[in-house]
Amino acid sequence: MLATSFARRSALGVSAHALRSVSTWNAVPAGPPDAILGVTEAFKADKDPRKINLGVGAYRDGQGKPYILPSVKKLEPPFREISNANVLSQAEEIVQASTPDKEYLPITGLPEFTKNAALLAYGADSAVIKQGAVSITQSISGTGALRIGGEFIARHYPHSKVIYLPVPTWGNHIPLFRDSGLEVRGYRYFNKETVGLDFEGLKTDLKAAPEHAIVLLHACAHNPTGIDPTQQQWAEISDIVKERKLFPFFDMAYQGFASGSTTKDAFAVRHFVAEGHQIALAQSFAKNMGLYGERVGAFSLTTADPAEKARVDSQLKIVIRPLYSNPPLHGARIANAILSNGELYSQWESEVKGMADRIISMREKLYNYLQKDLATPGEWGHIKSQIGMFSFTGLTTPQTKALAEKAHVYMTADGRISMAGLNDSNIEHFAQSVDAAVRDKL
Repeated sequence: MLATSFARRSALGVSAHALRSVSTWNAVPAGPPDAILGVTEAFKADKDPRKINLGVGAYRDGQGKPYILPSVKKLEPPFREISNANVLSQAEEIVQASTPDKEYLPITGLPEFTKNAALLAYGADSAVIKQGAVSITQSISGTGALRIGGEFIARHYPHSKVIYLPVPTWGNHIPLFRDSGLEVRGYRYFNKETVGLDFEGLKTDLKAAPEHAIVLLHACAHNPTGIDPTQQQWAEISDIVKERKLFPFFDMAYQGFASGSTTKDAFAVRHFVAEGHQIALAQSFAKNMGLYGERVGAFSLTTADPAEKARVDSQLKIVIRPLYSNPPLHGARIANAILSNGELYSQWESEVKGMADRIISMREKLYNYLQKDLATPGEWGHIKSQIGMFSFTGLTTPQTKALAEKAHVYMTADGRISMAGLNDSNIEHFAQSVDAAVRDKL
C-alpha cells in the first residue's frame, strides 16, 4: 500500500524534497548554541595537549579531574585505591543500609532533606525556623528551584510581575524568569572600569525601581563576575529593599563554596530574614556537594506563620505537579545523609573549605604571575578580590577568541573563567597566554 502510494505521488511529480518541505516543523528556526556548552564542545574538538577549559561551571581537582568529595566517597577495605566505578560513598552506604525502596517521593520531596536544607540556609537560630514558617520543597537542583519560584511568584505575588536581575547575571536567569511569566529588567552590578562592584549604580537602580518589584540577589559567589557585596553593603541593600518595599529573591548556588564557610556565605540570606524581610530562596547542592548529575536543590519561601505556610505549601504542590510530579529520590537521600550525620557533616564542611581554599590559592598564583612575574599591562587585583568559582578577567571578546584559536585556552566570550579549571600544571601556560593576548602578541 505504502509503495503504491509513493509510486502514485512520484508519478504526479511530487518529490521527496517537496514532501519534506511541508513538514509541520518546517518553519522552526535553528536556535543559537548555548554559550557555555559551546565552549566545552570547542574544547573537546581541540587535539592540542595544552588545551584548557575554563568555561565549565564544575569543580576540578589539582589534576584537572572531576572531584568526588571524600564524604561522598569511601575506600573499600582493605583501604586501597580502587576505581571510582567501584567506590561507594559513605552517604550512599548509609542510604543502602536503610534498605530504601524506590517509591515516589511526595510532590515536595524528601521531608528530612528539605528540613535540613532549610536549617543549612537559614540557621537553627532563625526565628522563621523556630516558628515553623518556612515553606520549602525539594527541586531539580538550583535551576528547578528558580523555575518553581518564578512560576509561584507569577501566579501569587499580588503586587508586581517585574523582576530585576543584576547586569550581568547567570545567562539562564533571563529566559527562566521570562518563561515563568515575569517581566525581566536589570540593575547595575558590574563596573567595567574597576572590574569591581558598581555599588553606587546598584543602589541608584534599586531606589528607582517601582515599589513592590521583585529583585534577584546572588547570595554569594556571584555568577559570572565573582564579585560579592561586603556585609556592610548587604546591610545597605537590605535597607533599600525595605524602603522601596521590594521583594528579595535569593539564588544561593554556592553556600560554603565561596568563602569555605557555610555560615559566612549565608550572611545575606540570614541578615535579610533577621531584618524582617519575607524572602524567596533557591538552593543548589550541585557545587558544594559535587552532586551535579543528581540534581538536588530546594526552593523556599518565608511566611508569616504555620497557617500561611500550609496554604503556600498547597500552592507549591499545584505548581510542581504538572511540571514533573515529584523530584528524584537518590540524590536527596545522599544530601540528607550528609546533612543529618554529625560526623559526615563536619567532614563535608572541611572538604568544602578545601575546595574553596584551592580556588583561592589559584587566584593568588594567577595574580602573582600576571601582576608581578609577567608585569602584564593593566591592574589585576580583581583576580584576588573576587570570590567563588568564577572570575571576570576583564579580557575582551577579541582576546578570548585569540586565546582559543592560538593558545588553546577556552572561556566565554565575555572573559569569564572558571577558576576551578586552573591548576599547578596549566596556570603558567594560561598566565603567559593572557599576557600575550593583552599585549596583542598571540
